[in-house]
Amino acid sequence: MRKVALAASGAAVLLGALDAYVVVGVLTDMVRDLGIAVNELEQATPIVTGYLLGYVAGMPLLGQLSDRLGRRFVLQVSLLGFLVGSVITALAAESPLLVAGRVLQGLAGGALLPVTMALVADLWEENRRSTALGTVGAAQELGSVLGTLYGIGVASLFNALPLFEAWEPQSWRWVFWVNVPLAVIAMVIVQRTVPNTRREVRIDVVGGVLLALALSLLVVALYNPKPVESVLPSWGWPLLITALVVLVAFFLWERRAAVRLIDPEGVQWRPFWAVLGVSLAAGAALMVTLVDVELFAQTVLRRDSAAAATLLTRFLIALPIGAVLGGWLASRFGDRWVSFGGLAIASVSYVFIAQWPADVSGLVLTRDLAIAGFGLGLVIAPLSGAVLRVVPSVRHGVASAFVVVARMTGMLVGVAALSAWGLHRFRELTAGLNTPVPFGVEKAVYEQQMAEYQRRLTEALLTEYHEIFLVTAVICAVGALGSILLPGIRRRARVQVDDVVLEQTD
Repeated sequence: MRKVALAASGAAVLLGALDAYVVVGVLTDMVRDLGIAVNELEQATPIVTGYLLGYVAGMPLLGQLSDRLGRRFVLQVSLLGFLVGSVITALAAESPLLVAGRVLQGLAGGALLPVTMALVADLWEENRRSTALGTVGAAQELGSVLGTLYGIGVASLFNALPLFEAWEPQSWRWVFWVNVPLAVIAMVIVQRTVPNTRREVRIDVVGGVLLALALSLLVVALYNPKPVESVLPSWGWPLLITALVVLVAFFLWERRAAVRLIDPEGVQWRPFWAVLGVSLAAGAALMVTLVDVELFAQTVLRRDSAAAATLLTRFLIALPIGAVLGGWLASRFGDRWVSFGGLAIASVSYVFIAQWPADVSGLVLTRDLAIAGFGLGLVIAPLSGAVLRVVPSVRHGVASAFVVVARMTGMLVGVAALSAWGLHRFRELTAGLNTPVPFGVEKAVYEQQMAEYQRRLTEALLTEYHEIFLVTAVICAVGALGSILLPGIRRRARVQVDDVVLEQTD
């Protein structure tokens, strides 16, 4: 029965992950249907980021609520919220309402992953849960692989049916209507298979709200609709400072509050912070890859957006494979060394990626991206398993949420910081580069000038991307070193003292 419960919860995680990326493939149809002008596409950005905002902001508090109210109850409420958010999104006629629906979807979807991870800890013994955690992690990563294709596929399917031809301009709405029966099916299975465990745990509502507010302010501060004009938007620095103030208030509250988001009693703080740090590094590397590899393909390799997205499949397919294998390896060799090995492999792969020439071959692209995805995938299950081992079982839900929040915060901050650095470097490298014009010069001279301009432009782009990927390699290396602080594999000693079996951790 526990495998059925895991399958249902894992399917819910997959559904939530799919919807994080599903709008990318149908965004053109959405903006056309909503009447957003082509030269004002920045208005559509919150449609994508709204889901991520809800996904990250609500995780810690909702994870803690599952410790108090039970996994089944929180899973059911989250699936119901996801269903309602999907209906709001599908019915929205204006952008603000659509964004509100996406935020609700993200808020509900964000609870599914940490609660499912905590459920694994409830149903599996410590030395057998890594493989199950790897499966859940693979479901999450599979959503990132299939999200865009899923959205395009569902919309195209309904476009192809004669009955729905009149809906063609609004075909994107079927992507969200499909969520309704899927969520209902998941709720029925969860109700029948997931145990309704409850614990007497008090909830730190103030701490959860403060942390959610800090993360929300950080996301909004990093959103820049006009990145060419400046690194941050006009509201960027004020909101970043406000986010820092709120974060300080969160830590001060946690030091003095009677009820805390993570109660320090029984928590092994050194490995706990190590898990969060490693998760932050892995998230930064993941998002930098998703963004900058596609940009490299478009700007240096001169590929269109479809071909650039296809290039990423080498990385995205290897990611869930690494996640499943990482769970299996962690159950045999321990979380510490599997995490260390995964990030070390990823670090080496980014060093290779940082050496890509403008005429890089397809074989090299496939090799390096597959190795990077595999290495980052290996880290998922060890981190999920390690955090559950260093906190009391009563805090498993909120601890799992913190791991995911750290990872997604790394994704947001990492890509923003490295993209800002890359834009700065590109401007420096092209400061004296002027676009040649075909007036007043002979055709041969103009062609020579244009060739030189293209060469220097490509060199500047290569320098920018090479530096970004070298920094990513360093981030992975630091994460690998941080993995050494994770707990080792736990083995049972063969010696009994007063009928007590001793355990030790390497």
